[in-house]
Amino acid sequence: MADISKIRNIGIIAHIDAGKTTVTERMLYLSGEKHRVGRVDHGTTDTDDDPEEQDRGITIFSACVKYSWGDYNVNLLDTPGHVDFTAEVERCLRVLDGAVVVFSAREGVEAQSETVWRQADRYEVPRIVFINKMDREGADFENVFNDIGPRLGGRPVAVEIPVGQGPTHVENPFRGVIDLVNLKFLQFDPETEGKEVTETDLPDELADDASIWREQLLEAVYEISEEAMTLAMEEKEIPRDVIMAALRQGCLDRTIQPVFCGSALHGIGVQPLMTGVGNFLPSPLDRPPVEGFVPGKDEKKVSRKPDPKEPFCGLVFKILPAKTGDNYWIRIYSGELSQNSRVFCPNRDKKENVAQIWQIHATKKDRDGQSDTVGAGDICCVIGPRFAITGDTLCDTKSPIELPSIKFAETVLSMAIEPESTSDRKKLEETLNMLRRQDPTFRAVENEEIGQTIISGMGELHLEVIQHRLTRDFNLNVKFYKPRVNYRETIGGTADITGVCNRVMGGNQMFARLKTRVMATEDPAAPVVVFDRLPPDCPLPNAVRSAAIDEMRERAGGGGMIAGFPLSGVRFEVYDAEMQEDGSDEVAFRIAAGDAFESGIKAAGPVLLEPVMRVEVTTPEDYMGEIVGDLQQRRAIIASTETRGMMTVITAHAPLKEMFGYSSAVRSLSQGRAGSSMEPYGYQAAPQADAESFSY
Repeated sequence: MADISKIRNIGIIAHIDAGKTTVTERMLYLSGEKHRVGRVDHGTTDTDDDPEEQDRGITIFSACVKYSWGDYNVNLLDTPGHVDFTAEVERCLRVLDGAVVVFSAREGVEAQSETVWRQADRYEVPRIVFINKMDREGADFENVFNDIGPRLGGRPVAVEIPVGQGPTHVENPFRGVIDLVNLKFLQFDPETEGKEVTETDLPDELADDASIWREQLLEAVYEISEEAMTLAMEEKEIPRDVIMAALRQGCLDRTIQPVFCGSALHGIGVQPLMTGVGNFLPSPLDRPPVEGFVPGKDEKKVSRKPDPKEPFCGLVFKILPAKTGDNYWIRIYSGELSQNSRVFCPNRDKKENVAQIWQIHATKKDRDGQSDTVGAGDICCVIGPRFAITGDTLCDTKSPIELPSIKFAETVLSMAIEPESTSDRKKLEETLNMLRRQDPTFRAVENEEIGQTIISGMGELHLEVIQHRLTRDFNLNVKFYKPRVNYRETIGGTADITGVCNRVMGGNQMFARLKTRVMATEDPAAPVVVFDRLPPDCPLPNAVRSAAIDEMRERAGGGGMIAGFPLSGVRFEVYDAEMQEDGSDEVAFRIAAGDAFESGIKAAGPVLLEPVMRVEVTTPEDYMGEIVGDLQQRRAIIASTETRGMMTVITAHAPLKEMFGYSSAVRSLSQGRAGSSMEPYGYQAAPQADAESFSY
């Protein structure tokens, strides 16, 4: 087992097409893990090994690779950049210790860049930055660097700057980087794909620029290190070790993000980035002990240190179905995990077998990577468990602990599918169950009344990939129907109503009254809440009281009054009750609670909510007018426009219903020169015509 202090569990995160997979490929090549650099456009990369990824030239599924660099053993997770597959980023960041955020030097900080940065903030993940594609037309290192602070709330600190920028035909092309810590000029031999690095003293023409940037670096160091500040006040030279220690501490504390630059496609600047991963990003020992609860005792917190001597504890963060047994990807936080052992899954209250342990390469088991034992701080693949799902804890049977699970966004788009024949129905059901285990953001619910299955996902591309997998990978004969929006329901106002039960049942008079206030909450997407505000002197027995409140909560979970869509943004308060000595039992108060629920929703005015997307369009200014006009026709509200280099960025909030096929439309409007990205933004009231199209 590896020295824990030398383990680095890192992720590559970025907007789509920033170069994450190319960075990963170059790292594998330079570390000696492979002997040829794969190309995304040729479909030959290790981590994009799914046919759907190779056809589209994008990453869809997160992949794990291992490599060694110097003394460090690195587990690297390459993640998707498209918002439809943001769950892959979510689950990876949940188990990683550090991240490399990649930005394109031409496009800069983009919409999905902000999303993944916020996800990393949520999990308190330290990160370093790599500004890629410095050899592309329109590359601008300083522009991207200056955007990180105001747009992401980061504190970038350049440890490298580029020498030139742009392709070879421009006046000052990109040809190397300056190491600001050692004040050296680094050049990378194209003949060896960047393996050969030449380090020389700075030429005079580069010294002034390097001096300005180094002064900014030292100012950040002074804020972190008292020793460096003291030496500076004494006008003494700051030793390299002091600078590196301060930068590492600042990165671990998430007060700064060291910034590197280069071109992954041509192998320029990747070696210093790999060294930076070891120098600046944390080992498992640098992260706080993981915390959880004793199963069944949520108030009792326990923690586990990254120590092999602690009881075993790990988190399942991804499941890949396989005929020989599902592959469970596990991050081990403490203790050791051995083959042919038994572990406990507190989320399912089940014991699980660990039959085999494998190292992971891309999305498969490493052919030569079977292990007997894996220790704290590592990531591995386990075969044997049957009950655990993504986000579940596996732990020592004698010292149980339940770690916080992984929360995923709600689906926003649905489509209906049905098998062509009865013989395909069973196979479709098994396949959908398998896809659900693999993808936590995929939903599939069978509607027995219409004989169709409703599948739901995070967007058009997500459902399109699912559709292709069903027909191509699993050879299913399935009909697909037009995607539909996942609406929600809420209320428009406040109402005080009395729910009544006054009927004869089985010859007995049933009586109950519940006075209830119904009101809308500030956030229309917030869960429904039901509060018991009955006064202390209320004569209701506890069992009857609980039955009434439970009935109202169950009704709220069943959907709204317009079309049964999920109810949200509603608050119920039960504040008074009346009963009689005979006939006022649990059944009567459940009937009264149901009446209060229905009457309250109708009195407060049911409202249909539609999902709204945050749309970002990057376009040459020539096409801005047509694109803005098209967005407004789609009921979009333009939030902002700004200029980034030679491009204009339009940010808008648009109803999802109006955005089907938008990526094709925007390319058509701009002759293929504009691009767009979307992410969920929230919910807003749908037009009255949409609400009227559904029956009460």
